[in-house]
Amino acid sequence: MRVLHIITGLGQGGAESVLFRLATYPGADVEHVIVSLTDEGIYGERLRAAGVAVHALGMKRGRVSLGGFMALRSLIAATRPDAVQTWMYHADLIGGLAARLAGVRAIAWGIRNSGEHLERSSRSARLVLRACALLSGRIPKAIVCAAQKSAQRHADKGYDRERMVVIANGYDLSRYAPNDEARQRVRAQWGLPQDVPAIGCVARWDPLKDHANLLRAIAALVRDGRDAGLRCVLIGRGMDTANTELAALIDRLGLRDRLVLAGPSDDVPAAMNGLDLHVLSSCAEGFPNVVAEAMACGVYCVVTDVGDAAFIVGDAGVVVPPEQSEALARGIETALCEVASRGRTRAGEAGRARVLENFDLARMVQSYIAVWRRISGVKA
Repeated sequence: MRVLHIITGLGQGGAESVLFRLATYPGADVEHVIVSLTDEGIYGERLRAAGVAVHALGMKRGRVSLGGFMALRSLIAATRPDAVQTWMYHADLIGGLAARLAGVRAIAWGIRNSGEHLERSSRSARLVLRACALLSGRIPKAIVCAAQKSAQRHADKGYDRERMVVIANGYDLSRYAPNDEARQRVRAQWGLPQDVPAIGCVARWDPLKDHANLLRAIAALVRDGRDAGLRCVLIGRGMDTANTELAALIDRLGLRDRLVLAGPSDDVPAAMNGLDLHVLSSCAEGFPNVVAEAMACGVYCVVTDVGDAAFIVGDAGVVVPPEQSEALARGIETALCEVASRGRTRAGEAGRARVLENFDLARMVQSYIAVWRRISGVKA
């Protein structure tokens, strides 16, 4: 079976990492071809090294050129896939239309957004979502969501409810695992002694990730002497001194000596291992990969109750309301006490066990393959 994937880009992100795990899973008897509408990001070379064909069309982000669209249509026609899987709103719309024009009917869309707070998304994203909702009963034969709440919200916004399929993300637990050597290495890179409590957040700079919520929570802990001497490591695109908006927020809250701006990481498992506590401070999510990835690495988690974050954590972490910095501060304080009293390793054991039980990579891969076989009619 040949499946062609269309995604906006291949940079660091949750959808991109899921696609990488899916396309490189061994022994699945599927030939994957991946098309990035923009560039190859960090995953292009890795995918090629794993034997996966990668094409980058070089479109500018947020813009669709006629030449790029026609190149996509031609590439789909030349590849002759049994099924086309698209990833995220723009690729759903552009890729879905191009696939239909290329004669492909077995199309599955991929929704990675929670559907919450779309008023904070870009105007183009909101317009594309509306167009997708209108076309959802005509272009795709299946619409894959990573989260139950995401499927419900998009159905409420006009997506064809009958075509919705929920497939939880799966993880390579040989890669996402506790690693003492990696912990020592990354903490040395961050300039953090081994005994300093380190909380962190792996997320790009984006209003929906609500870093301001996290920073205000830390400021409240420091102000009241509840911080336990913590340092906070921010990891992801835009988490550096070149981000003037972030720098201004840090200075306004007086947190310059409490933060490490680590920027994007090409080794997220190592970065996770460097933390004592991972915090998801988002005001909207679908199925936040970073939570399960942190748990798989044996890192205790605090999450805001957005998307399927609370479902991922279960009773193995702390859940607080979104957009309430004092509640987040209390959650961080509670979690730090848990880690301090039980020890980092023991505190994280239940989280890793939960990921092992519920978010198996093989199960995710087989679920996607089942969708592709169903919509294409290709037998096993």
